[in-house]
Amino acid sequence: GGRWSLTIRNDDRSVGASVSGHIASQYGNQGMAVAPVTLGFMGTAGQSFGAWNAGGLKLHLTGDANDYVGKGMAGGEITIKPPAGCRYNSHEAVIMGNTCLYGATGGKLYAAGCTGERFAVRNSGA
Repeated sequence: GGRWSLTIRNDDRSVGASVSGHIASQYGNQGMAVAPVTLGFMGTAGQSFGAWNAGGLKLHLTGDANDYVGKGMAGGEITIKPPAGCRYNSHEAVIMGNTCLYGATGGKLYAAGCTGERFAVRNSGA
């Protein structure tokens, strides 16, 4: 396990996919669930934030994200929240784009805001 804090930009795509692949190949999908890797981000995530998220990976984003958050998510956790002190009502603002959780089979997504169209299409258990 471990914990890191990083900035993220709109052109950072598929963030978390490589880490998830490494977790799955070395430990299996849930092999690190008891000692997760936690990555904290600040900013705007590009497409496919948390794609194919494996058990044992927690992604926390303070900001917002583009389309396909949690695409193919198999496990772990994704959290998206607005920055502290924002001047809008988070429950009325879009915090992530379209087609989030497309094809997800597990894991949890927590988002303090609205999403675009086609939310959780082909979702099989997230």
